[in-house]
Amino acid sequence: MLSVENLSSAYGRIEALKGVSLEVGRGEIVALVGSNGAGKTTLLRTLSGVQPARGGRIVFDGQPIERLKPHRRVELGIAQSPEGRQVFAPLTVEDNLRLGAYRRRDAEIAADAERIYTMFPVLREKRLVKAASLSGGQQQMLAIGRALMARPRLLLLDEPSLGLAPQLVDQILEAVLALRAEGITVFLVEQNAAAALSIADRGYVLETGRITHAGAGADLLNDPQVQAAYLGV
Repeated sequence: MLSVENLSSAYGRIEALKGVSLEVGRGEIVALVGSNGAGKTTLLRTLSGVQPARGGRIVFDGQPIERLKPHRRVELGIAQSPEGRQVFAPLTVEDNLRLGAYRRRDAEIAADAERIYTMFPVLREKRLVKAASLSGGQQQMLAIGRALMARPRLLLLDEPSLGLAPQLVDQILEAVLALRAEGITVFLVEQNAAAALSIADRGYVLETGRITHAGAGADLLNDPQVQAAYLGV
């Protein structure tokens, strides 16, 4: 579904991505792990079009998209849940979800909101409450739900477990597995390598803007170098 070929991106003179190549197959959960500053968020921002690519190709479902505006990528079926949640704090939960569907004009928006409420029941309870008053875990659920309101075929998840208690991390990971069961492809970026690789079909390790390891999620979990660098083993 997604093919990234020799992708580079920079902030001024600082090169953040240095020839990244990877693939995400239809129906997969693919994890990208690495330390702070490795370029993980930059990669997702470049895939969604928020950060410009300096070179390389991004091909989604057979179509080159590296020159497309972000809203066109959303229309093609790519949505991102950003690092730090970035919910619209003054707006209600319900309005945040509706904003996730801002490019849509169909009659199924209310039904999709109900689907999100079924997935995350606490959001139904809080639907008329301002997002600013939600806990960190509830804001993460809202950020994922807002992305899903665009009806993506590829969901980009950036650090969904960041700052959450272990119980909430498990709940988020269960939701990711449920999304795959529904046919949504997930590209999961995580500093919590153990959590991400435990549910991933395949994974990549990004270090200082370059892919250094690739393989099945279980294989990377058992790789001595990955264990030493990211799993504390």
